[in-house]
Amino acid sequence: MPLSARNQLDATVSGVKHGSVMSVVTVRLSGGEEITAAITRDSAEALSLGDGDRVTAIIKATEVILSKD
Repeated sequence: MPLSARNQLDATVSGVKHGSVMSVVTVRLSGGEEITAAITRDSAEALSLGDGDRVTAIIKATEVILSKD
């Protein structure tokens, strides 16, 4: 499916933790970096996400905030 978002990263699901409403999904990129996404539990279940699944992490953000002490 073509998307306008340019930040698309191939990844592998390395963990899924379901809460009552939200799920926390951790994916590992080819270089070993990890990204964590919080998505609705309904979405995680609709995608049948599980360890080892190949996914595309699509990042669309309007800002990135950094802090340093």
